[in-house]
Amino acid sequence: MARLTDNARAVLARRYLLRDDAGAVLEEPEGLWRRVATALAAAEEPGERSRWAERFEARMAGLELLPNSPTLMNAGRAGGQLAACFVLPVDDDLASIFDALKWAALIHQSGGGTGFSFSRLRPKGDLVRTTHGVASGPVSFIRVFDAATETIKQGGVRRGANMAVLGVEHPDVLEFVDAKRGPGLENFNISVAASDAFMRAAQRGEPFALRHPRSGAPAVEVSARELLDRIAGAAWASGEPGLVFLDRVEAANPTPDLARFEAVNPCGEQPLLPFEACTLGSINLGRFARGGAVDWDGLAACVRDGVRLLDDVLTVNVWPLPQIAAVSARNRKIGLGVMGWADLLVQLGVAYDAPAALALADELMGFVQREAHAASEALAAERGPFPGFATSALARAGGRPRRNATVTTIAPTGTLSVIAGCSSGVEPLFAVAYVRHALGGVSLEEEHPELLGRLRALGAEAALPRLLANGRARGVPGVPEEIQRVFATAHDVAPEVHVRMQAAFQRHVDNGVSKTINLPREATVESVRRAYELAFELGCKGITVYRDGTREGQVLTHGVAAAPNGCPQCGGLLTRSGGCETCQACGYATCETTE
Repeated sequence: MARLTDNARAVLARRYLLRDDAGAVLEEPEGLWRRVATALAAAEEPGERSRWAERFEARMAGLELLPNSPTLMNAGRAGGQLAACFVLPVDDDLASIFDALKWAALIHQSGGGTGFSFSRLRPKGDLVRTTHGVASGPVSFIRVFDAATETIKQGGVRRGANMAVLGVEHPDVLEFVDAKRGPGLENFNISVAASDAFMRAAQRGEPFALRHPRSGAPAVEVSARELLDRIAGAAWASGEPGLVFLDRVEAANPTPDLARFEAVNPCGEQPLLPFEACTLGSINLGRFARGGAVDWDGLAACVRDGVRLLDDVLTVNVWPLPQIAAVSARNRKIGLGVMGWADLLVQLGVAYDAPAALALADELMGFVQREAHAASEALAAERGPFPGFATSALARAGGRPRRNATVTTIAPTGTLSVIAGCSSGVEPLFAVAYVRHALGGVSLEEEHPELLGRLRALGAEAALPRLLANGRARGVPGVPEEIQRVFATAHDVAPEVHVRMQAAFQRHVDNGVSKTINLPREATVESVRRAYELAFELGCKGITVYRDGTREGQVLTHGVAAAPNGCPQCGGLLTRSGGCETCQACGYATCETTE
């Protein structure tokens, strides 16, 4: 079993280990791995369960592979809801709106997070024929959902995480874009669904029609470029909204015969159909460096085990709603991804912002994608393909049967990366030294595990105090050039490189990629818009941009003097949004109910 850091043990004790009615911890981490592995292996044939339980346990205990938090929390326990991501439909009538609200409460209670599209709702001021009144518009109902989530949280249920999506063509899009410039919507992240037509109109400086969602009739014509600037300005000021390139997402829809995509999960990386869910898991890439190279055979074996583990999650899961159970059983979507990317690069001696890092991202994720698809095809031969395969886009394209409609996703892995003791998702390092604030107020000074050894190898141990004080290597006097090069941190990396790194991974991911595009404090609205345009040009499915210092109270502290109650990944203060706690600088994101 791999050694757990003190922070990992603190997080596990606070959120994951079994407790008695008085709150006393009943479980050690070893027991958690065994509990989860045994519960998932129940999906295997009776004679094979013990073997697969041992294999799954070894992967988790070795911190090589971790499923999403609801699986770690709930496997083998009463309730047994193990999925992280859900999307619920919101139709343009009061009953549907409040049904969705009720369903969301049940999902939050079970440990999941919810995404909604509010694009079907009629605009503010529209006639409501049944009452002869006027509609209050989508943003007003998003605020109702936000208030309900807050009330449920106050009642003692774990807080819920939400994503609100609104189509860029909706007449209320300007109100939606500005909705988070002020207080409110603390339990929601928001994203504009930007169509290809809108993005091209913005590039060409053309007009763009906002349309009534019920009739499709033009409501008003606006400048597409000015609207994109308005979206960029809101993100520059508040960190939101993000963009979802929904046409591009839909083009990759494996089951368009069932429904179209309209929303994503709270962190944005998982597009889902109405009433669909997905279970996620992440491979710790830092565990697959051997002698300065990638251990491709070891990585391939872990990918195969990861696909099987997540497929078993679907089999043993207890779904919160029958509609979700039906769609999820039909499509059997899983999302296997990676974390520890920055750690792997450090071990290989490759700077995050070097061309070699982009080339390796392309090679590595292409490898993971091929192995994951092959593993799903092997499971289809063993267990049968997902029930919707025969009428799917995969079948029409002549593809081999798969067990799962989608196989890969890259999640932010905020809490999972703390447990695994690795860097988050595919983000760069935030700092080489920082204070990690574990849950419960425990503060621990940490430094990157490779740092001291690299300094000793170069005879530069005297530079360590300066590195610990600054938290970053580049630009620090007396730090060897090799250390400055390899230990690139989030604010050393140019925004364009952030976008290109996301695109490199996205080329080999079925679903989406969670990635924060960090901008310096002095960045302009125009630079935000350029990041949007580059992400669209390079084939990303969405984009989240964050300018340093955007949110009030946000402290990004390098070195060992970080602020209390901060990010457990880097030491900066966490900002609250969408039911999630997020450190935009290092990419750490934790939705207590969904990670």
